[in-house]
Amino acid sequence: MIEAIIEKLLLMRLFGMAEGLQEQKNDAYRDLGFGERLGFLIDKEKLHRQNSQIKSLLSQAHLRHPNACLENIDFRARRGLSKDTILRFAQNDWIRSYQNIIIIGPTGAGKTFLACALGNSAVRQGIRTLYVRLPRFVQDLRIARADGTYAKLLEKIQRMRLLIIDDWGINPFADGERRDILEIMEDRYGARSTIITTQFPIDTWHDIIGDPTLADAICDRVIHNAHKIILKPGEESMRKIHSTLTDGRTLL
Repeated sequence: MIEAIIEKLLLMRLFGMAEGLQEQKNDAYRDLGFGERLGFLIDKEKLHRQNSQIKSLLSQAHLRHPNACLENIDFRARRGLSKDTILRFAQNDWIRSYQNIIIIGPTGAGKTFLACALGNSAVRQGIRTLYVRLPRFVQDLRIARADGTYAKLLEKIQRMRLLIIDDWGINPFADGERRDILEIMEDRYGARSTIITTQFPIDTWHDIIGDPTLADAICDRVIHNAHKIILKPGEESMRKIHSTLTDGRTLL
């Protein structure tokens, strides 16, 4: 009878309950009452669904470092990183308040890892997240304009409660790119959160963006409600520290 019930649970896609009932064939559960055993089955199904949701969200996030997590950040490295600040960000209240984070630092300081760790923290709490590199992202927007999927792509981005934009300013903004970024930031302002990583201080952004009017508009929507994290150059590149290569080369 138990095997038949398990088969029915699987057909109903109640995989957590099926696994839990399989476990309850163990003698350790014999002395438990019906209510207790049913409660264990419900808890098992709830946990299974939560884990499935997190796995799906993590896959959709496309994090450059999918295994990055705040627990693995090395606060001993002299990069100006405050443990208390990062632990506060881990609560994700800044996302619920529609605030942004700007991470500034030189190459190898760990900007992308930190951004992905914050993204991972958001995903664990069921927050829909997307990671993009700005050079590739603006190409995708340009292609979407050409093939008629631009509006659909903007809708997808707008659905993301957290958008991570990596390598901000690594290339100068073209005119169409400035307008695309303004459109996205306008949609997100006061409604969604964004993490931006960059090598360039905020006071240089106007020159990088190019057009003074559009630069003012973009910066106004990104900077004024943003937390700033400024990473100092460490003694060694974080890519080199975490590299598993044996020939002394650093990861790019």
